[in-house]
Amino acid sequence: MPPPAEMLLRPDAFFDLTGDPHAALFADLERVWDALKRLSSYLAAGIGDSGRQIAGEVMAGAWLGPGDIVIGPGTVVEPGAYITGPAWIGPNCVIRHGAYVRGQVILGEGCIVGHASEIKHSIMLPGAHAPHFNYIGDSILGRGVNLGAGTKLSNLTVVSVKDAATGRRPTLHISHEGETYDTGLTKLGAILGDEVQTGCNSVLNPGVLIGPHSLVYANLSLPKGIYPGHSLFKLRQTVVVDGRW
Repeated sequence: MPPPAEMLLRPDAFFDLTGDPHAALFADLERVWDALKRLSSYLAAGIGDSGRQIAGEVMAGAWLGPGDIVIGPGTVVEPGAYITGPAWIGPNCVIRHGAYVRGQVILGEGCIVGHASEIKHSIMLPGAHAPHFNYIGDSILGRGVNLGAGTKLSNLTVVSVKDAATGRRPTLHISHEGETYDTGLTKLGAILGDEVQTGCNSVLNPGVLIGPHSLVYANLSLPKGIYPGHSLFKLRQTVVVDGRW
C-alpha cells in the first residue's frame, strides 16, 4: 500500500537531512512547507548579533546590500552579483554575475545561484543549482536539485487578490487524494525533493511539491499538487514539419 498522505508531507519524504547543519529548521514538522514559516526567526537566531561574517571571496564589483550576511569559506561572489540579508551562504558556493539574492535565504554547501537568477525567502540544500535565468521564490530545493535554464518557481497565483478590508491575500490550498491542506502561506513556490531536475523553460506553478529523484521535461507548466518521487513529467506536443516554401 502507498504511504498515507500525511507521511508524504513530512520533510523526510523529500530530503535526506542527515548531518545537515540546518536540520533543526525542519525538526518535528508535519508539513514540509512550515519550514518557510520558521525561516525568518531561524536566520535571526542563527546569525544573531554577529552581523556580517565574510569568509569567502567577494570580488570587486559585487555588492552586499543591507542586512546580516554570512558567506562561508571557499564561496565566490562574482562581479555584478547583489546580495541583501538576512542571508546564510554556506561554503564552496558560487554566486555568479548578475545573480540577485534578495534576503531570507539559506544556501547549503556547494550551491550555485547563476547569471540572471533571483532567489528570495527560500532554502537550497547542499549541491542545489539554479545556474541560468531562474526564479526561486518561497521555495525549498533539496540536495543535488538542478534547475534547467529558464526554470521559474512561481510563488503567487494570478488570481490572488488582496482582501479590501484586511489587505491580505488568501492562503494557498493544496488538494491530494481527496484531502485539502491549507498551507497558511499566501506565497508558496515549489518544494523539490533531493535530486529533482527540471528541463529548460519549465514553469512550476505555486504549490508544486515533487518527491525526490524526479525529472520534469523542458517547457512543461506543472500545476500545483503533491507528486510522488521517482516521477517523470512529460510534455506531449505535436510537431509538424512542412516542406520548404
